[in-house]
Amino acid sequence: MTQTNETIVEQAPANNVLPQETESEKMEMILDIPVSVTVEIGRTKMSIRNLLQLNQGGIVSLDRLAGDPLDVLVNGTLVAHGEVVVVNDKFGVRLTDIVSKAERIKRLK
Repeated sequence: MTQTNETIVEQAPANNVLPQETESEKMEMILDIPVSVTVEIGRTKMSIRNLLQLNQGGIVSLDRLAGDPLDVLVNGTLVAHGEVVVVNDKFGVRLTDIVSKAERIKRLK
C-alpha cells in the first residue's frame, strides 16, 4: 500500500488586503489627543529697553482695536476668530468665524 501525503495550501487572492479603516475609526484614534488652545488678543514689538522699563500698572499697546475679533489658535495654527464672553465669572470666547479646512491645511505648510 502506498500513502501519499499531500499538503494543500490555499493562497489568498493578491487583491485580498486587510480592510481599510473607516474615517470614523481613524478619527476615533485621535479624539483623546490633547492639544493646546490659545486665544490671542493682539501682538506688539518692543525693544528690550522698553521691556525692562515695564512696571505694575504699565500699559502695553497692541496691534488690534478694541472690539476686533480675537484669534483662536490650536497648537499655534489659526482655526477661528471670536469675541470675549463671561461664563460663570470666567473669561470665554464665542466663536464668530471658523477658518476653512483648506485654509488651515495651507497654514500648516
